[in-house]
Amino acid sequence: MNSEIPPPTGVSFAGSSGEKIPLMNRRRQVLDYFTRMFGNSSSGSEETAKDGYVEFGNIGEATSGRTLGPFAGVFAPVCLSMFSAMLFLRVGFVVGNAGLIETLFQFAIAYTIIVFTVMSVCAISTNGAVEGGGAYFMISRTLGPELGGSIGTLFFLANIVSSALCLTGCVEGLIDNFGESGYLVPVDSYLLKDGHWWRFTYTSSLNFLNLIICLIGATLFAKTTVIIFAIVVICLVSSIISFFLKSPFQIEVPAANIFVNQTNTTAMLNYTGFSLTTFTENLGPSFGRDYTSNNIAVTFSSVFGVLFCGVTGILAGANMSGNLKNPSYSIPRGTLGGVLFTFISYITLSILAAATCSRDLLQENYVFLMPINIWPPFTSIGILTATFSASLSCLIGSSRVLEALAKDCIYGRLLQFVNYGVWRSNPVAAVLFSWLLVQLILFIGSLNLIAQLNSILFLLAYVALNLTCLGLDLTSAPNFRPSFKYFSAWTCSLGLMGSVIMMFVINPFYASTSFGLCLLLILLLHFFSPCEATEWGSISQALIFHQVRKYLLLLDPRKNHIKFWRPQMLLMVANPRSSCPTITFINDLKKSGLFVLGHVKVDKAETNLDYTDKAISSWLTLVDHVKVKAFVELTVANSVRDGLHHLIRLSGMGAMKPNTVVMGFYDDKVPLDYFTRLDSVYKTSAFQGITTNEEKFPLRLPNEEKHLSASEFVSMICDIFQMHKNICICRHFDLYNKTDIVKNIKYKYIDVWPVNFFGPSMNDAYDTSSLFMLQLSCIIKMIAVYKKHTLRVHLLNTIDIQSQRMQLKQLLSTLRIKATIHEVTEWSQIDLRTLDSDRNTYISRVNKLIKNQCAETAICFVYLPLPKEIRGSDLQNVSYLNSLTDLTNNLPPTVLVHGVSAVTSTTL
Repeated sequence: MNSEIPPPTGVSFAGSSGEKIPLMNRRRQVLDYFTRMFGNSSSGSEETAKDGYVEFGNIGEATSGRTLGPFAGVFAPVCLSMFSAMLFLRVGFVVGNAGLIETLFQFAIAYTIIVFTVMSVCAISTNGAVEGGGAYFMISRTLGPELGGSIGTLFFLANIVSSALCLTGCVEGLIDNFGESGYLVPVDSYLLKDGHWWRFTYTSSLNFLNLIICLIGATLFAKTTVIIFAIVVICLVSSIISFFLKSPFQIEVPAANIFVNQTNTTAMLNYTGFSLTTFTENLGPSFGRDYTSNNIAVTFSSVFGVLFCGVTGILAGANMSGNLKNPSYSIPRGTLGGVLFTFISYITLSILAAATCSRDLLQENYVFLMPINIWPPFTSIGILTATFSASLSCLIGSSRVLEALAKDCIYGRLLQFVNYGVWRSNPVAAVLFSWLLVQLILFIGSLNLIAQLNSILFLLAYVALNLTCLGLDLTSAPNFRPSFKYFSAWTCSLGLMGSVIMMFVINPFYASTSFGLCLLLILLLHFFSPCEATEWGSISQALIFHQVRKYLLLLDPRKNHIKFWRPQMLLMVANPRSSCPTITFINDLKKSGLFVLGHVKVDKAETNLDYTDKAISSWLTLVDHVKVKAFVELTVANSVRDGLHHLIRLSGMGAMKPNTVVMGFYDDKVPLDYFTRLDSVYKTSAFQGITTNEEKFPLRLPNEEKHLSASEFVSMICDIFQMHKNICICRHFDLYNKTDIVKNIKYKYIDVWPVNFFGPSMNDAYDTSSLFMLQLSCIIKMIAVYKKHTLRVHLLNTIDIQSQRMQLKQLLSTLRIKATIHEVTEWSQIDLRTLDSDRNTYISRVNKLIKNQCAETAICFVYLPLPKEIRGSDLQNVSYLNSLTDLTNNLPPTVLVHGVSAVTSTTL
């Protein structure tokens, strides 16, 4: 037996960088990993090591706090939450108004939505470890902080409303039992007074009792769920049996139905027993009025809103995920079992009620099950236990969702009090805040009105769950492989569409408001949330990847047309510390095209194979800091020239590849550090290390040798030309200040010089380079900062100046470029014969001519001539670079431009 084993690949553990670790430590690390992944522990498990392999026994044993199985942890809570106030209090209301056929139709719609949503829940919950937070955890870890946080907030509110709904139902049951003419008090006596404010007092008292239980005994309640469920089932069975044992008789109108009692004090309601006549009369709809909501008219949508609130408890099991022994096993089985059991119960009660109770009884007495029961206290106990336990469960669930939102720092300091208010793992502050919100909802008073709001909020949560599962399925992510297989994109889509449609059927105003609130929360969280949730994973990234890949394949480079040309820039950055103004300018110049920041690390590639992985994070942080829309490409090469070849060939993908390469100018200026300058808008400490060695992007020292020679720089210009890319060389951008251009009124022009000063010709203004230069100047003029500036095209004063002016004016008009033509009369003073005989003097005079025209110029575009010899000697290259240097000395920020392909179009 080996006492040490090498770490495996595929899973990262401490000590997995290549060294061997002791076997016992190895076991502990692996067990801790699987504990975090599956919520289980190996305590008490048998472990053996044979031939260097670790064997695990009973990895599925429960950790402390995770003790519940499918029945106690999921099935019972789901059934209790779905029964809530509907089972004993509103089955008659639904059947009496909608009729049996429409009731069965509504149950079919509701349970279709529910089953499809449960399939989505099961798929997500069996795709990995589900931690505390239930549905919020599943949604947020898939949709990301913005969508997850907004939906989680509305799910929290849904639990709040559901708790208030159940409390209202509980008090309604208490009044019908112990109020005036209550079924459990003597005639003409009562224990509880009735009225709007009396009911508010009772619900508030029960809500306060919920608060006390949550603060001192929430764990005990979780352990008694099975007992409560057993009591409710016994009461349900007694109600079903009573239909068969009870003989026909008359039932009084409940005292709560003041609208009937005021007009007919002797009215009686008929329980007919099993009767074909009664069954036939109850088949069709006959909408009446709701005596618990100021006698308002009942409609299909209001009935469905009440019915649907009785099936919204499917997430009760998922909410218990933090206490489940094996969430991935328990949630699917327990939830589907609960849905099936409640469906059978509701359908059975609906059919029996329609076959035995008159329409008046169902419409005018919502607690008709009580007098029918062979022992009325059974129904009373069922009402009170089902509603009160469901209200308590919702209060506990809402506080846990709020706690999860606070821990995730979704709202930053706004919910910080929740994290501080925790005592012995009980989120006291979250419980108190949830209790207060429930208290506010209780002011509504009517169960049926609260039910509509409750249904809308839960349906919105179902929309998010189905959307989550649909997105995961459509992205075809390899890591989405749930063990629950009975779902598809179709089930998710049907659940999603059904939820949205029924939201608007129930209440268009509530539905629109909830979607609007959700959108508002998404925007607020996107712009203001301090949440750093990169480890969650956002489905938006997976969907974007899926769509981008598809459209990149459709973007065929063979179908490119000049009409839709746009600049796709590769900017070569030696050091971003000194290049921030250039980066900002090229970001404006790209015109919604591709923008790539390229950098070459000069070193041996074999010893720097991991350079990109180590450096990319700092570069992406730079992109965020400078606020540009750019990609980053890094490479390691023996020389800058070789690295340039790498980047030109490999940057981009498919038809999205750079067509223009931008470089800074080669000169002897000392580079400025824009990250430390006090007057710099790019000032930041983000790239500052504790020591000099830890500093990001260190600048070259003044006496330090450059990685690039003058001759190599010129060779790079020629290489770019030979690789058929447009060329831009930026000089004097240390003078470029975008803020100053906006504020300083002296800047009036953007200048274009469409002339090859190294060999002037009458046709220079119409060749590819000049047209490319005009296109770039037009693009920069579209930017808001430069819209007030005049685009000025300089025309040299030649013999045929009028003809030249007309031609240039016609060209600008054809290209739809709004610019003024400025005649440079000083050009006549320059002797072109000195171009060859005294080149330095000629170029100095041209430089002076340009400089005299640029006193009020913000940006200057100048024609870039190429060297006469593409593969010239070092001496020729240096001479060419010196000429470019003399040509552009002391100018404003200048872009030297050379185009190789047509970029403008005059056709529609």
